[in-house]
Amino acid sequence: MISCLDRRSALAFPALLVFLAGCGAGQFDNTAQDRVFSIAASSSTTTSNGEIQFSAKSPSGEPTAVVWSVTGGENASSLGEGHIDASGLYTPPSALSQDAVRIQIAAHLKDAPLQAASAVVSVTPGFVQSLLPENAALTPGSTLEVTAEIAEVNAGSVHWSLSTDAVAGSDAGTLSNTSCQRSLDQYTTCKVSYTAPSLSAKSTVYLKASVNGSAIPAPLKILLNGSSANSSPLINQAAQTRAISLGSSGGNDNDFDTYRDATGESYVADCCGGTLGALVEDDKKNEYILSDNHVLAESDQGRVGDAIDEPGMIDDGCVPLSHAGSTLRPVGTLKYMVPLASVQTNVDAALASVAPGAVDPTGSILQLAASGASGPNDALGAAPPMEGDGEVLTAGNLAGLTLAKSGRTTGLTCSTVAAVDLSVKVDYFKDCAETQPYYTKTFTNQIGIAGDRFSDSGDSGALVVDTSNAEPVGLFFAGGTDGKGHGLSIANPIGEVLRELGQQTGGNMSIVGTATPHPVACIRYDTKPAPESVPITAAAKARAQFAAETAGVALVNPANGILGVGSGGSLDNPGEAAMIVYIDKTRTDVSVPETVDGVRTQVIATDAAALARDAMPAAPDPPDGITLSANVLESSEAVVQQYAPHLLTDPSIFGVGVAQSLDNPQDPALLVLVDPNIAPRATPATIGGLRVRYMKLHRFHVTRSKYAGANPAPSCALKRITGSGVSDLSQFLH
Repeated sequence: MISCLDRRSALAFPALLVFLAGCGAGQFDNTAQDRVFSIAASSSTTTSNGEIQFSAKSPSGEPTAVVWSVTGGENASSLGEGHIDASGLYTPPSALSQDAVRIQIAAHLKDAPLQAASAVVSVTPGFVQSLLPENAALTPGSTLEVTAEIAEVNAGSVHWSLSTDAVAGSDAGTLSNTSCQRSLDQYTTCKVSYTAPSLSAKSTVYLKASVNGSAIPAPLKILLNGSSANSSPLINQAAQTRAISLGSSGGNDNDFDTYRDATGESYVADCCGGTLGALVEDDKKNEYILSDNHVLAESDQGRVGDAIDEPGMIDDGCVPLSHAGSTLRPVGTLKYMVPLASVQTNVDAALASVAPGAVDPTGSILQLAASGASGPNDALGAAPPMEGDGEVLTAGNLAGLTLAKSGRTTGLTCSTVAAVDLSVKVDYFKDCAETQPYYTKTFTNQIGIAGDRFSDSGDSGALVVDTSNAEPVGLFFAGGTDGKGHGLSIANPIGEVLRELGQQTGGNMSIVGTATPHPVACIRYDTKPAPESVPITAAAKARAQFAAETAGVALVNPANGILGVGSGGSLDNPGEAAMIVYIDKTRTDVSVPETVDGVRTQVIATDAAALARDAMPAAPDPPDGITLSANVLESSEAVVQQYAPHLLTDPSIFGVGVAQSLDNPQDPALLVLVDPNIAPRATPATIGGLRVRYMKLHRFHVTRSKYAGANPAPSCALKRITGSGVSDLSQFLH
């Protein structure tokens, strides 16, 4: 990655100790706000991952122009007290020297600097990354070691706890061997061993971690006896000693950022990595490792001939091959890349020439074997995908289709298709920390995969396959979440990937694998999240109620399958009112308009007896996959192609595709991805005759974890690389 120092220069990496001397700021008290102005904070406490917004106002409540500064604090002087920008946004230090530190913020009037006010905030350490692993599937009695890394130096500990979704009192398993490793120049790393109950029915256990009351954003989700085999992404992250199976951690050996400290010394600030996805070959049987451009070619910043490592530097403490202490090994060299910064390309893909003997020639991928193929209760074994040019998604195979991928960060996961013909914007950067923008690319005709836990950063480059036969379907490259259990993963269609790579190589490309179809274990960590609860205005409620009592009543006709109407909230656009239409659940031919008097309709299947008892379902059954006829799918895709270019000019909208409605799962919907931090220009209920379903997601990252906070802790926070390795910093994964 490009940084403020040429990454190919001869670098010196000094060991740097973080001294825990206090900053000597003394006692901290909020100053009495004078009569000239006062300051206020959005919160008096935060973690090292958060932010606090300050504001200054005159006695009359008008905004006041001030100069903000951090004037003192209790953190170690070498770690700093954080910083505050001109707008009053305070960002805490990335690492703390104790369980909690107080920081003093001051404001001085721009026109009268002697007029000042101050406030004190408390900062506690947050988590540097998600728990490792993020998910696992275990058989009875199996054991798993779990790691948490917290933004505290030479201090701190983690509180571990278990919960289960099974009946109260059921055995969730046990925790043992808790320990924490603390030092002067690294974040604190804590571990615990989890053992599944010896006799366990299928259930889900959540392993939670907290620091000073601040919980990890995403607890470890453990499926007990979920697949008659043990599965964990730790398999994908581990170094392999023989010819490697794909699906493993890997990346470009130059994919790190370097900076100079105040003395002019160079150090690695952070590093990236992803997944070595599959083995492919050209017409001449030359073999290549397939992954994303942003994994193998550093988002167009790499050079042909760059070494490709296994595992990636993210699993080696950011120590490149050329430096003492590296545990990496080269498995190939960068050979071809499909350029991202081009309107002529539509995939995120690159190829590395295979080093002799470095890759399993069968093209096997970690954990791609069927359950029980390696023996009951064994870890899932490696197996090759189907050879050839992959499977094209059509109305005929979408119904009932499940997809799987085996990637570096979340291992083997399974889900369904949530959207097709998806146009989506993805931001690319020159550096791992995403501080140097490179290019925003709009991809078209992409595959959207349902769920919050199908993928995370670090899985980029993983091959997506059909679980029924191991046929390749796509190449995973981006994903996002709303932080509330809703998420979406994006894959390039594999046929397009092979075609565009073939244009680079000058020949036909195909997946190396088996000619015999085989099933793949389907481990599905996602559950259907509860509908988002967004308040509806009284006026909107009244409008929906009026529509139900007037035009809605005219729709009711049991002979036509419409049993009754009511009012409620839309699922396609949470926060918007809807008119509820109750239809006969035994009928498949009931027609309900998308809107009535400008109000969205929501369709719930029930029967007359349940309706009379007020015992009808509270919401429609959510769709699982896409079950649209060929004609409906084709006409819906035409709507996307017509309207997506215009919709994507809205700064809030970064994706448009074909999905199924949540308000009426029998209907197609135009899926619109919306940035929750920017209000869209408009939210029409229908476009081009289709219902419109709005999904709020944080914009996709290609290096930072989707669980990264507002102030993710980078490795540069401690400015160290000692030759003995440093802790895994998974905020910066592909």
